Amino acid sequence: MASHYFDSDPTAPSRTATVTLLLPDLHLRLATDRGVFSPDRIDLGTRILLETVPPPPDHGTLLDLGCGYGPIALAMALRAPKATVVGIDTNQRALALARRNAEANAVPNVSFHRAPGPEDPVDPLLRGPFAALWSNPPIRIGKQALHTLLTTWLDRLADGAYAHSVVHKHLGADSLHRWLDASGYPTDRVASRAGYRILRTMRRP
Repeated sequence: MASHYFDSDPTAPSRTATVTLLLPDLHLRLATDRGVFSPDRIDLGTRILLETVPPPPDHGTLLDLGCGYGPIALAMALRAPKATVVGIDTNQRALALARRNAEANAVPNVSFHRAPGPEDPVDPLLRGPFAALWSNPPIRIGKQALHTLLTTWLDRLADGAYAHSVVHKHLGADSLHRWLDASGYPTDRVASRAGYRILRTMRRP
């Protein structure tokens, strides 16, 4: 069976590479590998998210949901050096790369963790409340799994905090927007470029 980027232990043979994330305010060289999300280049949706979102809060705990090899979490950490940033993912290969990338780029205020399952104890650091959540969510895990994932972490936002996520319209961005609103999570589309929607969401009142 083919390996997916959301598998906990990818079976694809390792083939390491390096990609560059170059934005007006930061320059990162990131190690990647097969079996993780977008190993050959920074995903366009990720780039659009990072070029669009407002600066993160300069304090508190910030979350990257589905961190992969770390570009979003590392950008958050560099933009908010006094905050604590956590990245979570199920993919152990991606988490190892993210930790390596944090060290290589000298970003001390970020850590990466395996996403807890329904029966797992939750690390206190992952309980929130989160002052911000940024995500290029794993759309291909399936609608029900995605909804469960999002509701779990959106409910851990602090009062008045926002989640910003990027989803392509062909992968269901507009239907996800409608579902979030209908489920009690106030959501706005704050940007749209190259088919990608940037959604801003609050937790349920």
